[in-house]
Amino acid sequence: MPDIAAALAHLAGYNTAAAANSLAELTRASGAVWADAISRSTTPLGMADRGLRWWREMRRRSEPSWHLPSEIVLSTPFAHLRDFTEPADRAAEVVPTLVLPPQAGHSSSVVDFSPTQSQLAVIRAAGLTRLFVLEWRAATPRTAGVTITDYLDVIDRSIERMGGRANLVGDCQGGWLAAIYAALHPERVHTLTLAGAPIDFHAGESVIASSTRTLTSVFGLAPYRALVALGGGNMPGRAVLTNFIAIQPQSEISRQLQLLENIDDRAHVERYRVFEDWFKHTQDIPGAFYLWLVEHLFWRNELISGELVVDGRRADLANITCPLFLLAGSTDHITPPPQLFAAAEAVGTPQDRIHRRTANGGHLGLFMGREALRTDWPPLMAAVHALSVPRPDAAGGDDHERNARDVVADPGGTPEVPAP
Repeated sequence: MPDIAAALAHLAGYNTAAAANSLAELTRASGAVWADAISRSTTPLGMADRGLRWWREMRRRSEPSWHLPSEIVLSTPFAHLRDFTEPADRAAEVVPTLVLPPQAGHSSSVVDFSPTQSQLAVIRAAGLTRLFVLEWRAATPRTAGVTITDYLDVIDRSIERMGGRANLVGDCQGGWLAAIYAALHPERVHTLTLAGAPIDFHAGESVIASSTRTLTSVFGLAPYRALVALGGGNMPGRAVLTNFIAIQPQSEISRQLQLLENIDDRAHVERYRVFEDWFKHTQDIPGAFYLWLVEHLFWRNELISGELVVDGRRADLANITCPLFLLAGSTDHITPPPQLFAAAEAVGTPQDRIHRRTANGGHLGLFMGREALRTDWPPLMAAVHALSVPRPDAAGGDDHERNARDVVADPGGTPEVPAP
């Protein structure tokens, strides 16, 4: 019960702070809008016109898309393996890299967010030119019964197709999935990179962890089973989105009001539109898989405790002995840094082959934010590249890091679109 009391106290404090931050943002934005109207000597008709354009932009939606060219080389009902390797690089002497995007009710294209904010472009520019991504497809009634075994199997089939050994890069949910796979198949993982990925689901102060522990302590899996039942056997992506917005409402308020403030700034409107297209275009998650992860990871925390068993095999993190790269967000409220950095003490990798890095910013910014893509990913991926070629070149490493940084647009003082 002390753990539940702490979780409840954390939730109460967090919600109070979120309400205060939301009110502060409303006050700030309202003042900015009126100050702008006065400075422009805007007429009531002009204000109405700006309001109408703001409303139209908020309502306009397009399906998110991939920007780098790719080819689907393996397909299952719940996942596609996309090959982003350019034709000239297919015979390159470099260990192939497989990226596992988040699986949280959104399109996997977050790893190729825009032409100037692409995690995949950074990885490829760092010299990891044989590049593949597992794209998680929207769940359907046909895939409602897809399990953790199916996910691990498609990773294994993908790596087999890539040559039998790969660098694994896992973002958020893709990260703990990569860690489980590496624990079960260490011989197939050359290096392991985890970004914003919970490994110890109870470490730090996380709203998701606190709410899950509170609900399951009283109701078990009943609330989650009810959501899946309402979704026809799948976890509705809209429900996941609603939860993300509820966790940090000030981000949603700030994003919409900043749009109103900057409705005449084409660059800002375009950044807003690209993010909203990705964030608000949801997809369902297979129900069986979702309930499994809630029970065994969020509730029972079996990955870090060493009690996780998949198909009769224990997923022991100590089996992982490859070089390990860990990237956390300093203000990540979804996966606080302690949830990720716990991996360093659980794996069998020698400590001098474990690289920890903390980026400025929150959760989604780790995968699509310009600062993380320019500052944090290039040195990590250049280090992975140096381990993935027959004859690493120290000077070449500097070039790869610089190339990786330069494929991302420089923030240049322009305001970021607030993201959870």
